Amino acid sequence: MSYYPDCMFRSRDPECKSPYGAVPAGQPVEFSAYPLREQGTEHITLWIEEDGGTPQAFPMRWFGLAGARDRYHTTFTPPQPGLYWYYFTLDTAEGPRYCARGYGGRSEILDAPGDKYQLTVYDPAYQPPRWFGEGITYNIFPDRFCRDRMPVQPEGEGMAPRVLHENWDDIPVYRPDENGEILNNDFFGGTLRGVISKLDYLESLHVRTIYFNPIFQAYSNHRYDTGDYLRIDPQLGTEEDFRTLCREAASRGMRVVLDGVFNHTGYDSRYFNARGRYHSVGAHQSQESPYYRWFDFQQWPDRYGSWWGIYTLPQVNEQEKSYQDFIFGDADSVVRRWLRLGASGWRLDVADELPDSFIAGLNAAAKREKEDALIIGEVWEDASNKIAYSERRRYFQGGELDSVMNYPLRDAILAFLNGGTAEHFAESVECIRENYPRDVFYNLMNIIGTHDTPRALTLLGVSEEEGHMDRDGRAHYALPPERLKTARRKLALAAVIQFTMPGSPTIYYGDEAGRQGFEDPFNRRTYPWGAEDREILAFYRRLCELRAESDTLNRGGLRFRDCQGNLLQYERYSDRSRIIVLVNRGLQPQKAQIDALYAVEMFSTCEYDSQDDTGIHLTVPPESAFLLRCFGAP
Repeated sequence: MSYYPDCMFRSRDPECKSPYGAVPAGQPVEFSAYPLREQGTEHITLWIEEDGGTPQAFPMRWFGLAGARDRYHTTFTPPQPGLYWYYFTLDTAEGPRYCARGYGGRSEILDAPGDKYQLTVYDPAYQPPRWFGEGITYNIFPDRFCRDRMPVQPEGEGMAPRVLHENWDDIPVYRPDENGEILNNDFFGGTLRGVISKLDYLESLHVRTIYFNPIFQAYSNHRYDTGDYLRIDPQLGTEEDFRTLCREAASRGMRVVLDGVFNHTGYDSRYFNARGRYHSVGAHQSQESPYYRWFDFQQWPDRYGSWWGIYTLPQVNEQEKSYQDFIFGDADSVVRRWLRLGASGWRLDVADELPDSFIAGLNAAAKREKEDALIIGEVWEDASNKIAYSERRRYFQGGELDSVMNYPLRDAILAFLNGGTAEHFAESVECIRENYPRDVFYNLMNIIGTHDTPRALTLLGVSEEEGHMDRDGRAHYALPPERLKTARRKLALAAVIQFTMPGSPTIYYGDEAGRQGFEDPFNRRTYPWGAEDREILAFYRRLCELRAESDTLNRGGLRFRDCQGNLLQYERYSDRSRIIVLVNRGLQPQKAQIDALYAVEMFSTCEYDSQDDTGIHLTVPPESAFLLRCFGAP
């Protein structure tokens, strides 16, 4: 409380709430509040309610003095996993007051109810697999990473003619056809054998998890319109190629995570079969189809629920038992079959649109197949309290998701580097850390780019005016030399933050090689083999090596220091090591002080000004970041 003398309660201060953040069910939580004595507080009550329930009163006992404040204390033991909300009421000489949540978890004393504090409670028996968060992940968009042969028209059941690019460096087709549709049916011919040929490259980046966007047969190049969940897309290769890839990856200490698109299938699929390319009888063809009940027809066959109204993505009814059996319930279900063939986990596309019971059932089935199988969800916001379609989601209470894509971190990094403050960055990360179970926070997929977002290098260099170019301009855009230099520096800072936060730093293929591009499909251009940005790639190699070799960065604690304006400061610490991270995004040098006897530079160089009994004084150059391994206390 000494750091916040104007504050009666701060949820992140162990003197106010212990333990920190999310807690397991059955764990007593200690609450202490510190009203100023001059306020004349007579009684304080802690009110706690389970999400959607009725608040319960927990009177707080006077527990002694704390300087100019009184201390009131009580204990609450959450009986079961769930989301809980709490606040305080005060009876003062001036009348009743409410203690609500303010910025940074600090309290605000109000005359009326305000924002409540969140308490996440999880099942202590459930432990997410730790292997993911402790390693580097590489995200591959399969058609665009690497090919081992020139593309040819694939043949066989369900296959439609494709537009094939012989030139690996072509711009993807982005203009609508004569009917005004963008079909996404142009292919560059990336293959699984192409990925196998680059495993040594991934190993050189110390990659431990390869996350694939969809690899199953589909009409489109992105393959999020699944045509057959049980067949590798012929353009990519065969089931044997997949087995070989998993086996070769495992020999290098890598695991494979697949993309599961289970909220919708393809218009051109074995299950819907609207164009009749499959031998099976699809739901669009007959109401007697075994797949008919999978879909939500308002008026068969042409009025049906689809993902975001896109007719090529008919939405499935995830509560239909036959569909659940097919996806995860049966012993040879989709989820279990591909785990058995070599995968180590699944990323769930649009997890917000999958019922909680579906996710929990899928997770349990995956764990039955492989005890350490990983289930990651695509969630763009704070997943601990997410409301989707007017329903509070259950993601981290035990047996649902092991991890989510850390879009809040991505947003915070890009906002900071494009003009935000270090204080706001720290607050964004602390909100997630406070709300997520620790094992989840250390298991997050830490991204700065995905197939759904513009390339980070472009976002960090493009001017506001250029951001409003038409599609033709965006298709051919490349950063001019001076802004490319600026974007390179900013990307380096972004990568330093990404690689020094708890969780798995995840490289979207080509970011490490300087690939640029706006939104889809320009963010999905091919990996530039032979034309990599050598400066950026060399930087990533050094950073990957540093992360892979540091137990402290993989598992250590996180503590933000004096974050102000352009200078971001935090430390990662363990029993054996203490690493200080300093990031100056500004155009002027920044002064910093390190409370250590001496320090060893781990990454980049800095200017030491002096050393005295208060520690080390140094200057952080403009647009730079570095890491210091610190020893001793001043």
